[in-house]
Amino acid sequence: MQTEKIVFDHSVPKELLIKLSGDWREAQGRVPAKELAARIKSHPEIAVIIISVSGDLLWDSGLISFLLKLFRECERKNIRLVREGLPPGAQKILALALRVHKENIPPRKPSGTFFARYGDKVLASVESLRRALEFLGEIAVSLGRLITGRSRFHGDDLMLILERSGVDTLPLVCLISLLVGMILAFVGSIQLKMFGAQIYIANIVGISMVRELSAVMTGIVLSGRIGASFAAELGMMQTNEEIDALKTLGVSPVEYLVVPRILALVVMMPLLTVYADLMGVLGGYLVSVGMLGINPVEYLSHTRLAVKFSYVWIGLIHSFVFGAIIAFSGCLSGINCERTASGVGVAATGAVVAGITGIVIATAVITFICQVIGV
Repeated sequence: MQTEKIVFDHSVPKELLIKLSGDWREAQGRVPAKELAARIKSHPEIAVIIISVSGDLLWDSGLISFLLKLFRECERKNIRLVREGLPPGAQKILALALRVHKENIPPRKPSGTFFARYGDKVLASVESLRRALEFLGEIAVSLGRLITGRSRFHGDDLMLILERSGVDTLPLVCLISLLVGMILAFVGSIQLKMFGAQIYIANIVGISMVRELSAVMTGIVLSGRIGASFAAELGMMQTNEEIDALKTLGVSPVEYLVVPRILALVVMMPLLTVYADLMGVLGGYLVSVGMLGINPVEYLSHTRLAVKFSYVWIGLIHSFVFGAIIAFSGCLSGINCERTASGVGVAATGAVVAGITGIVIATAVITFICQVIGV
């Protein structure tokens, strides 16, 4: 690329006029970025750079590449770039490129005093809590409308979400529960073999899976698969302004989008948990009978005696609470998503983190309550 295709005019103090002409296509060679950087460095008083083009300008991505480098240089030097003189097509492409560039800029390190930094974090946490409580209130109102028969959402949407949350997730829940049951049997046999009490592997696997682990593992699987999906779907709707369109039409987004998702998970989580219970017990059975030589009838008899019906109810209560937590976390992250591509990813990640954290906390609380009441 020849240097006469870029002309610098520094006749006005603190302003640099750049006139572009000729062939600026990528195939013609490298853009003169070094020459531009040297000119800006030699005039530290420059505050504004104005770009103009001639009528014979030919351009493609080579021009956009040059303009991006110019933008980054102006950003570093705190110089205002006036690009209204560019062709309309170049302005549109440059605007899209700059938008992606700004989204990919890593966040700056927090500045200020210790109290200022952590004060901002506390205020942000309080604001997040306020939004969560407000969202919870909207869900309660929408559920009240559902009970009174005034809810507005499509039954087909509910059935589709039920299928995604249940049938499509079943193979993964089956695999995870089966392997966890087998792992429990292996670990239990190591210690019980020392006392000649390997038959009690049935008790360990049965009680652990039915009372706690089946619900926890199913909840973690659904949080990673379904909770993130809810956040991404609602986040894209927020980005595409579909949720704003619903509000404009007088339709509550919580009632139309969130309530079906909460109902689907609350219904499917207990069913998946019962299936996970069976798969976990089957995993322990396969290891105990097939590898440790335990009598199958004796194993099943010990499992039936060890697993009380109250343990099944405790596991179902866990699953019911976990389903509500996962759906709430996913929908809250999606509704509050920033309207950018990176915001959708952040919302999906936040939904998974919040869902798994909520599952762990709920497990601790329910276990403590069961210990206190002696169940």
